[in-house]
Amino acid sequence: MSDRSGTTAGTGEGLGIVVPTYNEGESIASLLGQIRRDLPSARIVVVDDSPGPETAQAVRALADSGTDLIKRETKGGRGSAVLEGLRRLLMTSCSRFLEMDADFSHPPQQIPELVRFAEERDADLVIASRYLPESRISNWPLSRRIFSRLSNFLARRVLSVPVRDYTNGFRCYSRRATELIVATCGSRGSGFIALSEILVSIYYRGMRVVETPTHFVNRVRGQSSLNRREIANALHGLFKIYGLKRELSLHRSIDARATL
Repeated sequence: MSDRSGTTAGTGEGLGIVVPTYNEGESIASLLGQIRRDLPSARIVVVDDSPGPETAQAVRALADSGTDLIKRETKGGRGSAVLEGLRRLLMTSCSRFLEMDADFSHPPQQIPELVRFAEERDADLVIASRYLPESRISNWPLSRRIFSRLSNFLARRVLSVPVRDYTNGFRCYSRRATELIVATCGSRGSGFIALSEILVSIYYRGMRVVETPTHFVNRVRGQSSLNRREIANALHGLFKIYGLKRELSLHRSIDARATL
């Protein structure tokens, strides 16, 4: 099935995928293999911040003309890794762009469904949401469930975007949304806070944001990159993004009045 911009969900043609990694040597080869089996034409960029060589070595061993590796010397955070990968993919002819984690918490078999959903809804951002009635979460400890629920509750109260899941990094973007976020995002916080910055930047500029159910499975391989420092940065960054929301909302109000 092709959309008017040329993405073919069944083969991955026209689709670019960014996978940020940190100590994912155990899982990255399996993930890339499954994506390639299901979507042989997709372009994949792995952005690796791991201190050791294992993840990069696993990617290089599987490298092909449609897979790129960006090996960074220091841990810059998930958000900056995704932006760097998207920047690389914008140099191609891709029309849809997807970000996902490497630990199989984001099911790779759902990628074609996300692309089709984005095309059918003409969406600039599709979020695979953990908090829709049809969604499921497996193997997550109670502490992580509570933290995630509280984070999303706080984000909804502060940022007022009408979605349920601000913090899941399994997302599909249009090309115009990708160009926008690469040009404007990344200055208000590193790590997971970039997800909320991207969401606010897209929604408050009038682009279409939708959610679809997903089955989130807590990682069974590798090592989580979430730590107390990233949590603190996220809370601090949230209030910076509130400032962005106010700025964009003001511009929209001025533009609306100007057209009257």
